[in-house]
Amino acid sequence: MDTKELKEQFDSIADELKSKASSDNHSLILAMSTMFKMLLDIVNANGKQIGDLTSTINGLQETIKDLRRQLNQNSGNSSKPPSSDGYRKPSPKSLRTRSGKKPGGQKGHNGANMSLPHDPDEKVLHIPLKCQTCQHLSECTAGNKIFACGESRYVVEAVITTRVIEHQAVKVTNCPYGEGKLTGDFPSDVKAYVQYGDSVSVLCGLLNTYGAVSYQRIHVLLGSMLGVSLSAATIHSMVSKCADKVGGTINKIAAFLKSEAVVHCDETGIRTRGKLYWVHNTSTSEYTFQTVNIKRGLDGITDNGVITNADFNGTAVHDCWGSYFGIEGVKHAVCCAHLLRELNGVVENDEKHSWAKRFIDFLLRMKKLKESSQAQGLGELDKDTLLEIDKEYDEIMSLADEESPPPEEPKVKKRGRKKKGKTRALIERLQKLKDMVCMFVKDFAVPFDNNQAERDLRNVKTKTKVSGCFRSEKGAQNYTKIMSYISTGNKHHITAYEALTAAFSGNADIVLN
Repeated sequence: MDTKELKEQFDSIADELKSKASSDNHSLILAMSTMFKMLLDIVNANGKQIGDLTSTINGLQETIKDLRRQLNQNSGNSSKPPSSDGYRKPSPKSLRTRSGKKPGGQKGHNGANMSLPHDPDEKVLHIPLKCQTCQHLSECTAGNKIFACGESRYVVEAVITTRVIEHQAVKVTNCPYGEGKLTGDFPSDVKAYVQYGDSVSVLCGLLNTYGAVSYQRIHVLLGSMLGVSLSAATIHSMVSKCADKVGGTINKIAAFLKSEAVVHCDETGIRTRGKLYWVHNTSTSEYTFQTVNIKRGLDGITDNGVITNADFNGTAVHDCWGSYFGIEGVKHAVCCAHLLRELNGVVENDEKHSWAKRFIDFLLRMKKLKESSQAQGLGELDKDTLLEIDKEYDEIMSLADEESPPPEEPKVKKRGRKKKGKTRALIERLQKLKDMVCMFVKDFAVPFDNNQAERDLRNVKTKTKVSGCFRSEKGAQNYTKIMSYISTGNKHHITAYEALTAAFSGNADIVLN
């Protein structure tokens, strides 16, 4: 019975009470009792309705708050990539603070300038204008008595051309020493009447991977510059050949990473065969190893095969992706740069959470403390300093519990986990992963952030932005093999062209030196 019906019955009983007030006391008492019960029903019904409306309002407020948080997300306060910011770049764009130095090169830095790749191939003389019209010009130039080089300037031009090598199998029709007819053999890699050499394969491999150029654009570029017509299938075959040439070295890179004390792990999505695949990266400052798998979680990490190997006893630095914690026997360190962005999001969207601002200051102070200790030649912090760090960490988490307590138990239990919200989930994660968050100050070999892995994966995002998706899983695997090889070479100061050319010469391990 709703409130309107209750009011109508209440008015009816009130009229009846007026008519019986003087004649029948017993009926009056019964009617009043009924009326009080109805009043109680009205109060209870209104109370229930108020409770339901209050619950709805609270839910809507949480939804509005969550939507505002999503609307305000950018690369500076969440895990969203900078490419998602569009033209509305966050300010400041970086978590770094100003150093106070003037912009540009600093005193004492190693400058860079243009240099000649080799001696000049051609010399052009620029004679004074008056000399050009002088009737004695031939006499002066013949004796070379007057002209001298006053100043030289150089222009470096690019000469793009092809070199065709003709292989001839020499035929001996009648050997004078009794060997009869003889014919020379072609090299094992010269199989067709007309074919492209290894240098063209290297060029296609570099353009497609390191240059992030699509097959169609490679076809157009090489056709216009070199006059060669390469089909998409030929280019694909050449890229696959590059991947095969570096395959053995890639396995060695993975083996080296398994013996490292600290490795950086990350993953990023790519479109392959119309589906979402994941590139899994494991790297250090010297080696890069990337693989492709349709799974982002434990299956993809296991397929990468570095930190899941029983021989790996080091520390994996990552962005707190839950699947990494499912690997046993591996120590974990959390990227604090990601935590800073999440904490900035809390500060921007809810000013009442003072704990978040305090935790940001705490992380940055720990970072400076580690850097100053390393500058002094120290390899670790003393025990008293570590105890103070633990104490302050716990104090901030206690403050966080006060400002954002856990949600109350619902009166009616529902299936699934209770909705906590992003802020509460972050607090509980920080409480649970305390040792992993502070790992970088307890072990100086562990860095503050996971930027190494993000830098190594940046080429993947560039490739997908420029050329779109991969047509096949094999194509994506070829790409990650070649880029792992080139990236490792760059870390050892070997250019991409030099590294891939060496691979075709049988010296692919040059990138490991």
